[in-house]
Amino acid sequence: MTISADAYLAALKGVLDDAASTQRDALADAADRISDSLAAGGVLQAFGTGHSEALCMELAGRAGGLVPTNRIALRDLVLRGGADPELLGSDKLERDPAIARNLFALTGADPADVFVIASQSGINGSIVEFALAVKEAGHDLIAFTSTEHSLRTPSRHPSGRRLLDIADVVIDNRAPYGDSLLPLPGGDGSVCAASSISAAMLAQMLVAEVVRRRLAVGDTPPVYLSANVPGGDEHNNTLESRYAGRIRRGA
Repeated sequence: MTISADAYLAALKGVLDDAASTQRDALADAADRISDSLAAGGVLQAFGTGHSEALCMELAGRAGGLVPTNRIALRDLVLRGGADPELLGSDKLERDPAIARNLFALTGADPADVFVIASQSGINGSIVEFALAVKEAGHDLIAFTSTEHSLRTPSRHPSGRRLLDIADVVIDNRAPYGDSLLPLPGGDGSVCAASSISAAMLAQMLVAEVVRRRLAVGDTPPVYLSANVPGGDEHNNTLESRYAGRIRRGA
């Protein structure tokens, strides 16, 4: 396969079309759960590590998105949990299950809250342990992951479980094993990743379905305006005040 911008676009279009056509049932299930949560005063809690944090940024604190969303990140252990900043110097932190329970405790989650966890592989220790904490606390859990990648990769959690084994709903980003789409000559790997883009599309489809459900029952969903349009800050601050202490856009 030729490596070029056009080749990437063609390959990516296949991933996006596949994700859009195969994930409708999962998106509907997730949207039902989130809509019910919002109706009960809940917040959507979103966690991801590495590049999967981009998915959380699609859901939490952005223009056109739902206001009752909270972004969870490993750095919260330092910024909010008092951990030594040197903790964040490890490039293997996401593999450590020991930090997940402390991170979960920092969310202060309400029983009505729904959690989204994003991970391309769904195998790392912090992700799996955090998922276990979410379910033990009785919350609905939605996973954004690559089923193909996850099933072909051994779990790094002591239990041997993966994110997709724990979640109530699995939204498959349809990115391939290894994530990248264009093989290099000689079989030396591949380039140009897909998961961030397909997951972002699915996340926005999910938001649309949640909003559709709230509108159908006569509710006006709390949605962010861009902070960079006149009146945006005032609009957003008014809505955010309803969830004071429960939502953070994150640093």
